[in-house]
Amino acid sequence: MRRLLVIAGSDSSAGAGIQADLKTAQAFGVYAQTVITAVTVQDTKGVHGVETISAPAVERQIEIALGDIGADAIKIGMLGSSPIARAVADALENVSLPLVLDPVLVSSSGYRLLDDHGIEILKSRLLRHAFLITPNWPECEVLTAIRPDSEAAIENAAKSFAELGVRNVLIKGGHGQGATVRDVLTDHDGKVSIFESPRQDTRHTHGTGCALSTAIACGLAQGKALKEAVRLAHDFVQHAIRTAPGLGNGHGPLNFSAKQS
Repeated sequence: MRRLLVIAGSDSSAGAGIQADLKTAQAFGVYAQTVITAVTVQDTKGVHGVETISAPAVERQIEIALGDIGADAIKIGMLGSSPIARAVADALENVSLPLVLDPVLVSSSGYRLLDDHGIEILKSRLLRHAFLITPNWPECEVLTAIRPDSEAAIENAAKSFAELGVRNVLIKGGHGQGATVRDVLTDHDGKVSIFESPRQDTRHTHGTGCALSTAIACGLAQGKALKEAVRLAHDFVQHAIRTAPGLGNGHGPLNFSAKQS
């Protein structure tokens, strides 16, 4: 069985964060260990509070997890604070594993999930360790000052990420407009691959970014090539949205367990 180490926050509604990561890994047949960075108080309507874990405890979780069961890939989601960002960077400094970084900066309801200093640590220390980064439009704009709303802007954003040391970037298109969702992958050679699906008219999209990045990390852990891992992850998330159970009064969770036909 392939192994994944997930570093992220807990979501009390179980639609995103560590809970979504575990469900996604199980759907892909991958054993996931977890490093909790923060405990969030949230439901489908938004984030109502965050309690971060101490930075030494986060670093120790990583060391213990890698020292015993180990991992074939790593996924980083919500960090929560600059001390935690620094602790994660310290713990992974000499770790050579495929790392998927989902830069969780602000919740969909507008709650700030990483301070400015934490963002600088992410840019200066963690991005260069990432095999793949998976920003949505707002996250891309924060990290590169470029809104990726055109082919030229996406190309420029990918170049900016490359200058920050990122080898591969997947810019997610969920925040775009139009009838089609376009996720654009630019690899280390500058080759562009596009993954498209019809945009679904639904409010049940909570945890899509977590699920996508974790699904990709699962594929990498299983030895799949990056493009294939992204394709499988994209299809998985679209199916999970399409078959979402319709829970909650806001942005409800996905269906992580439904099998694709």
